[in-house]
Amino acid sequence: MPLGKTTSIAPTTFTTASPSRSCSDRSSRPRPHRPLAPARDLHRHRPPASPSFLPTSGPDMNSESLARPRLKRTIGGLGFLSLAFGSMIGVGWITALGDWFQHAGPGGTILAFAGGGLLMILIGSCYAELTPMLPVTGGEVAYSYRAFGTSKAFLVGWFLAFGYLAVSAFEAVSIGMVLSYLFPQLDTWPLYAIGDWTVYASHLLLAFLFTALITTVNLLGVGVAMRLQVILTGLLVTCTLLFVAAGIGQGSPRHLVPHFAGGSLTETWKGILVVFVMAPFMFVGFNTIPQAAEERAPCQPARRLGLYIILAIIASTAFYILVVLAAGMATPWEDLVKEKLPTATAFRSAFDSPALANLVLFAGVIGLLTSWNGFFLAGTRVLFSQGRARIIDSRFGQVYAVYGTPVRATIFSGVVTAVAACLGRGALLAFVNVGSFCISVAFVGVALSLLRQIAPDLERPCRLPAGKLVAASAAVGSLLVVLAMVIPASPAVLKPIESAILAALCLCGIVFWFSGSNQRDTITEDDRARLILDAPPETSQPKTISNQ
Repeated sequence: MPLGKTTSIAPTTFTTASPSRSCSDRSSRPRPHRPLAPARDLHRHRPPASPSFLPTSGPDMNSESLARPRLKRTIGGLGFLSLAFGSMIGVGWITALGDWFQHAGPGGTILAFAGGGLLMILIGSCYAELTPMLPVTGGEVAYSYRAFGTSKAFLVGWFLAFGYLAVSAFEAVSIGMVLSYLFPQLDTWPLYAIGDWTVYASHLLLAFLFTALITTVNLLGVGVAMRLQVILTGLLVTCTLLFVAAGIGQGSPRHLVPHFAGGSLTETWKGILVVFVMAPFMFVGFNTIPQAAEERAPCQPARRLGLYIILAIIASTAFYILVVLAAGMATPWEDLVKEKLPTATAFRSAFDSPALANLVLFAGVIGLLTSWNGFFLAGTRVLFSQGRARIIDSRFGQVYAVYGTPVRATIFSGVVTAVAACLGRGALLAFVNVGSFCISVAFVGVALSLLRQIAPDLERPCRLPAGKLVAASAAVGSLLVVLAMVIPASPAVLKPIESAILAALCLCGIVFWFSGSNQRDTITEDDRARLILDAPPETSQPKTISNQ
């Protein structure tokens, strides 16, 4: 597949159509571009660049504007639901269940996930209002840019992109773990050890193979990626219903006793907090919808995107609680704490059924692939959005001419995933916690963007009741998660390996920011705003924001 040829897709104007218009009416009535930029940046006027992968002439082009590379629009409603729900589930419920039980017990784990689900609904409600309002690739990058300007948009986008890629790395490591349980002979050819865990050559080969597969699927176009996502998500739901019904129907509530871990009330709440701060990592996935919002099918109304976000959060909360309950009832939970794959072990030991355990693992492999595919896609879109706007190197904004996919961002994400997979199982929890930190930073930015009441005159197809209260609650909840991971006295504080990964990420971010400064300065903020936001006419009068 020739990857050398890249180009931009011819620009078309994005508009949010009213429900009364037909699809043909919406597509046949282009509306002119008008500049939009944060008010504090409007004084900057530098000559625009003309990178080789962007046309310097054509429709809607003049000497003071740049073509806006576009991705293909093919995602329907089922695709968005599968993207969000499949991304949120993943394989953590198989590999991390023992850690949850050790810290909090089954009752504490259920409380932590119920609380995490509630926090995600608050945060998701902010997305539900912002996404239909600004349905463009990059999601949080666009919201933060509109509210706070370029540097804050980079900060949010950088942490978000690598929060997504932390999930991708988590799945790359987990694929070898799950398959080696099905095929023990895969635990061969030890290479090195990190902590107490050995890294096997066979596991690395599997990680590299599946990373190449996910990368290729995403290079072949969003239509291919979404068809795969819908099929796999359907299989995941079917398998889950089967083993959850077996665990709850044939298990015993006595196996849930004691309901909480810890010898005292203080220790119990500490354990619940440890599990709760993992919630942003385990629930993240609903915000893959904003990343792909610009790629929705022409007849897919933007106003439905908010509904898909809330439905996906509710469904995933129910999934996690049911799995914890089923595994805890199937066998005494204290016997699962030290198991390699505790969820599968619970069903194997309870029913003496390797077939049922293998069904759990099969569901885990499917969930791993749906999560991997979804987060990988989302990470590439965040990088693409920043590259397209010249916030980082513009090569990340290149679009593959044949399939309409962000080629450089996709290849970069594949390389980062493969390199991170070399850390092995010893880094799994580190990926979880660093990913939670990065994504929580992005959540704070989104909630604060809504509190800034960006573009107050722009149509809001989904308007939150008590919007300020919801946004403030989401911001506070997300900020508390961040603080819980950095305050030294906190039981959930980042461990040394996690701090090292986060420090490396911050250092890379600094390098990317300064290396992209020359390209950032070659275009005006008006052009950057159009590249990020598509500058629909409704947003042409920006809300004045203070210089920060």
